[in-house]
Amino acid sequence: MHILVLGAAAGGGFPQWNSHAEGCRRARAGDPAVRARTQASLAVSHDGRHWFLLNASPDLRQQIAQTPALHPQEGLRSTPIAGVVLSGGDVDVIAGLLNLRERQPFTLHGTARTLGILDANPIFEVLARDLVARNPLPLGERVPLTGGGLAATGGDGGHSGLWVELFPVPGKVPLYLEGQDGPPPIVEGEDTVGVAVDDGERRFFFIPGCAAMTPGLAARLRGADLVFFDGTLYTDNEMILAGLGQKTGLRMGHMSVDATLAAFADLGVRRRVFIHINNSNPILMDDSPQRRVVDQAGWEVAFDGMEITL
Repeated sequence: MHILVLGAAAGGGFPQWNSHAEGCRRARAGDPAVRARTQASLAVSHDGRHWFLLNASPDLRQQIAQTPALHPQEGLRSTPIAGVVLSGGDVDVIAGLLNLRERQPFTLHGTARTLGILDANPIFEVLARDLVARNPLPLGERVPLTGGGLAATGGDGGHSGLWVELFPVPGKVPLYLEGQDGPPPIVEGEDTVGVAVDDGERRFFFIPGCAAMTPGLAARLRGADLVFFDGTLYTDNEMILAGLGQKTGLRMGHMSVDATLAAFADLGVRRRVFIHINNSNPILMDDSPQRRVVDQAGWEVAFDGMEITL
């Protein structure tokens, strides 16, 4: 499997457009120790020709432009992007779909709940339904990953050579769907899911949002080849201490890095990579004490253009 990190930052990107904090100032100035990052998304392929996006960030047009593997390869109009897999309905997961509106066939995969959010908002009808199939995936079931254009280019009935499984992780409804009755509960359901992708031999996990490590999730991840995991905040109270808001990481549906380091310590995951990293998180600065802690624990911090082959 070929895996490309299209973006590694949390919502707002890095530097965030309205942030004057140290990390954002340094990234904006081109400091080599503080790399700019777009919002979190991966691309994965079995054959190097047909690619699937894991989430469609608001920065998707820029990400495609800076990734030659995703450029049109033939004809007047074409794309190597065969499909998109969504891990939820948050803005930084679905907004990039609007960049794919130019009547191009591909398949959109997600939970019934997430696809229902798209169905309820007419702006997403720019993804013409006669070309863009919406494929609801059941939780906990490994299914072939199919996509537009595969059968026409020699694929096995549209199968990509990859399988995908969506599974629930602790999380909450998207911010824009929260009600007025106080903080939404942290639950395990279709609103926040992890994504497992495999080729029959190797498997990796993409979990950009997760509020807690449960025994079931720990058992699922134990001994994994590769895990991309929620790195939004370094500490649960990071936003409060920085004067950026009154919400904890848990309230936002995210497990803090310091808790994650402890939770993964005995899971035996071969390669561990933080992704979906907020602009306030000091691990984005290569020379920060927090980054040294992460490095010494054997974790990597994702960056745009990172490539991994399993």
